[in-house]
Amino acid sequence: MEIKARFDHMNVNVTDLDRSLKFYKEALGFVKLGEIRHPDGAFIITYIGTPDQHFRLELTWLRDHEGPYELGENESHLAVRVEGDYDAIREYHRAMGAICFENKEMGLYFINDPDDYWIEILPMK
Repeated sequence: MEIKARFDHMNVNVTDLDRSLKFYKEALGFVKLGEIRHPDGAFIITYIGTPDQHFRLELTWLRDHEGPYELGENESHLAVRVEGDYDAIREYHRAMGAICFENKEMGLYFINDPDDYWIEILPMK
């Protein structure tokens, strides 16, 4: 059997959905693409990304979760490619206070979201 698949979404849990939505809109231009709300308010799942791409990031807010999420030593991360002047975008992220790591030798950097998930920022080329 040959299976053909494509990535649909990745989930991260967030402690403050509004703060995360604001961050992803300002830092990467991601917009809300859909939302699922549990009838009793136990959770909100919000899909964000760009309308022209298939991949979405799922932000999950859980009403009963207290405190920050424990990310441990898992070095997994998201990676996005940005269009335009890469150096100007990096300086914009620096002014936001979002840059958490730079690898100048490799010509890339990472920003971290409000819950400390890392996002690798790469130029489009």
